[in-house]
Amino acid sequence: MRLPARLGAVLAVVAGALLLRLASGVGFANYDTLYALAWGGQLARGQAPEYEIPIAPTPHPLLEALGVVVSPLGPRAVESATVALGFLALAGCGWVCYRLGSEWFGRAAGVLAALLLLTRVPIVSYGVRAYADVPYLLLVLSALLVETRRPRAGAPVLALLALAGLLRPEAWVFSALYWLYLLPWRPWASTAGAHTRDHGARPAGHTAEASTPRTRRQLAALALLAGAAPLVWLLSDLAVTGDPLWSLSNTRHTAHTLQRITGIANVPQYIPRRIGEILRVPVLVGAALGGVLSLLWLRPRALVGAVAGVTAVGVFIMFATAGLPINTRYGFLAAAILCIFCGAGVFGWRRLRPGDPRRPWWMAAGVLVAVALLAYGPAQYRSLHRELDKLARQQRIQGDLRALVDHRFITLRCGPVEVPNHAPIPLLALYLKTNPAKVVSAQVTTISAGEYLDPAGREVERDYVLDPHDPYLPVSVPPGFTEAHANRSWRVFQRCG
Repeated sequence: MRLPARLGAVLAVVAGALLLRLASGVGFANYDTLYALAWGGQLARGQAPEYEIPIAPTPHPLLEALGVVVSPLGPRAVESATVALGFLALAGCGWVCYRLGSEWFGRAAGVLAALLLLTRVPIVSYGVRAYADVPYLLLVLSALLVETRRPRAGAPVLALLALAGLLRPEAWVFSALYWLYLLPWRPWASTAGAHTRDHGARPAGHTAEASTPRTRRQLAALALLAGAAPLVWLLSDLAVTGDPLWSLSNTRHTAHTLQRITGIANVPQYIPRRIGEILRVPVLVGAALGGVLSLLWLRPRALVGAVAGVTAVGVFIMFATAGLPINTRYGFLAAAILCIFCGAGVFGWRRLRPGDPRRPWWMAAGVLVAVALLAYGPAQYRSLHRELDKLARQQRIQGDLRALVDHRFITLRCGPVEVPNHAPIPLLALYLKTNPAKVVSAQVTTISAGEYLDPAGREVERDYVLDPHDPYLPVSVPPGFTEAHANRSWRVFQRCG
């Protein structure tokens, strides 16, 4: 890729991130990310991260490394930088989705794919809250783009997947499968470049597949790269907890505690439902149309995306079978690929030669899908607006909580800080620069001295919770505590023993 093209991509992503931030009107770090930043702060202070806290999330080594790097900036700058990176990742997903759609089915399909991706309510919701799943999606889509432009690229693809594997373990499986794909026993290696035989020029920057098989030493080096992420994750868990599989066991335990849907028996019902929650019916119909027609009539172009999509769903099923939750965000990769196939459903006919008798039929079907997408647009906008309004309320509550720390109305001078549920723990740990174990949930224990944080109204009690299934017990201000400070969202009670 030429330097001007790279610069243009960077500028497009930065501009997209700014536009998304302005359009959404909201941006803050979520519970999981705040925990990772707090743990990174502990590492920066020479402390071992405190993983063994009730309802603590799964550790993400790459996010913790970010917390270490940015910790000298101070808590507010740490969170702001993380949120900014979250918006950049969200915009980057849109750009890579556009590039993949352009490579496979043309620019019009790429534009539509990016637009669809960046208007899906769950993806925007998780993006504005700096969830790890969005940069993970960006890294995996980028690896797919590299492979599309340079088949069997090897190290660049595995490097991107290794970074992704420090955010989500599904990338470990992708790395292993890709390494197997690089082995020289494949009989179809001679078909490199076949995807350019249909109408249209060879994609810009595309190079033919290397015909020289890799040596055993090269394959061994690539195997080490493929195994780097799981090795780092396992060693991290071992060093912190003494159990290399702690993340797996903790994720299973938390999923059980929060009554999350897991297990192979729930796969047929819930995985399609989760993907449907992201895309909604018109996009699913368009993706089905685009998938069928492109595999029939543009197979060399569609094959990479089809294989990637099937693999993404297969890995989703594999991890659900292993006892991990069937969460909506784990379907983001499959949903992104389906957005691209929806773009093909509407505009894929442009890749057929002029005069091809199949073009009018595909064009007519594409028009119907486009009409359905436009008709559903107002409902999609209302749904997104409701979600952003809900997140704006959570951001205001979280901002009021930060203000109490900024004004030193919440400190550790009297002892630990007790909170009504688990949700405030990582934010207070980050901003107080303390071990998360010093911020305790009243759902688990009661303190006799220190500070107690109480919601100032029912709105806070309703809106600022970790999960609707978060274990709940009625709580109240501990005996002997007196009100010391308050704002519109919170009241602070103290008792210094």
